[in-house]
Amino acid sequence: MKLAILTGGGDCPGLNNVIRAVIIQGIKKYGDEIFGYLYGWKGSINNLIKPLTLADAEGIFSQGGTILKSSRTNPYKVEDGSKKVLENLKLNKIDALIAVGGEDTCGVADKLYKDFKVPIVCVPKTIDNDLSATDQTFGFDTSISIICDALDRLHTTARSHDRVLVLEVMGRHAGWLAAMGGLAGGADYILIPEEKFDIDHVAKSVAKRKQEAGYAIVVVAEGAKFANEEVLKDQEKDAFGHVKLGGIGDRVAKAIEAKTGMETRASSLGHIQRGGSPTAYDRVLGTRYGLHAVDLIHDKKFGRMVSLQGNKITDVSVSEAVGTLKTLDKNFYEQIKIFFGDTIKAKAKV
Repeated sequence: MKLAILTGGGDCPGLNNVIRAVIIQGIKKYGDEIFGYLYGWKGSINNLIKPLTLADAEGIFSQGGTILKSSRTNPYKVEDGSKKVLENLKLNKIDALIAVGGEDTCGVADKLYKDFKVPIVCVPKTIDNDLSATDQTFGFDTSISIICDALDRLHTTARSHDRVLVLEVMGRHAGWLAAMGGLAGGADYILIPEEKFDIDHVAKSVAKRKQEAGYAIVVVAEGAKFANEEVLKDQEKDAFGHVKLGGIGDRVAKAIEAKTGMETRASSLGHIQRGGSPTAYDRVLGTRYGLHAVDLIHDKKFGRMVSLQGNKITDVSVSEAVGTLKTLDKNFYEQIKIFFGDTIKAKAKV
């Protein structure tokens, strides 16, 4: 068979492990020819394609990013985009396509499968860990580790200068990165997209923590929102209709300083969370996903997405995965609020 693979959306650690696994599994187990579309769906529209050999798989297991490049192109927002995807698949005699990406990339794959019966399989990829129907996406573990390392460094500066420091991390709709990274890195308050925050309450809690320890650390997800705040309708959007975020960390820092008089500074990890070498966990998870994706194709199980359920690699329909975002577990968030100063001490037993 002739198989093609593309990587769409934001890059993340572990993508090259998926590509490597697809190349090795396809060639060594099935005798396939493997091709890669460059720049995600953009490459499938403009026929930017290259053959992938065992030599291409050599040494990429430790590299972040994607050797196939990526973009946020949406074929359904490009004139005749979906038609061009189909024409190029036929032109290159591609028997099946593996799309590696998050909600948007997999959403396009789902439409192509439903509209035109394109033989397609998806591999879930998002550092936000917000794709449904899978317990975890590769890249998430690496990103948490990066956040944790950044917080370890911020603690020393905050402690040295008796400051409040605010760290902005990724997380448009889901607070997995903020909550898990913040918990691991000892944050004193964590703000997530799933729950609007009362800045007066945050400032009071942070002031109390600074009084106790001499400094305080706040982690805020990029999609977090102030309570009773209107959403601006004229904000810039990407090809999938998502508002381009950024700046909430600065706003939170300024608000805390204004309300408490305490010196407060903000930092944003931005794309640093996406970069660098993947952790061992993400290397293994990405590899397992890639191996299973090729098996699904040879079993002719199209319209499916590889999924992690517990410790088992299985698969689900792509529709199930992109239908609803997987947001942070509310019970987990309530549990870790003990570190926010949001709870009242229980009365001692007599």
